[in-house]
Amino acid sequence: MSKPRRVASVIHLRPEKEEEYRRLHREVWPEVLATLSRAHITNYSIFLHGDTLFAYYEYTGTDYEADMATIAADEPTRRWWELTDPCQRPVEGAAEGERWVEIEEVFHLD
Repeated sequence: MSKPRRVASVIHLRPEKEEEYRRLHREVWPEVLATLSRAHITNYSIFLHGDTLFAYYEYTGTDYEADMATIAADEPTRRWWELTDPCQRPVEGAAEGERWVEIEEVFHLD
């Protein structure tokens, strides 16, 4: 078995939306979780520091782009994003239309 692909990304949380964002993530819809699992996403966490959200997950599949497209096409996930996206704002340097910005791994210890 190959090692998982580790993915980390950041986005800002709108301070006035923090409680709503926390509430949503205390009750993540089962359909959204199932879609992530089917797309080979494991060990997924979101952390908050100040107004910065930091997400980390491991991808265990073999076709990352196809699995990300599957997530993006999933109707319950798209409805979920309609609720969570207004809680967030892109970080400086995000490309046009980019939400979460993937960040570079500079160190890892197994």
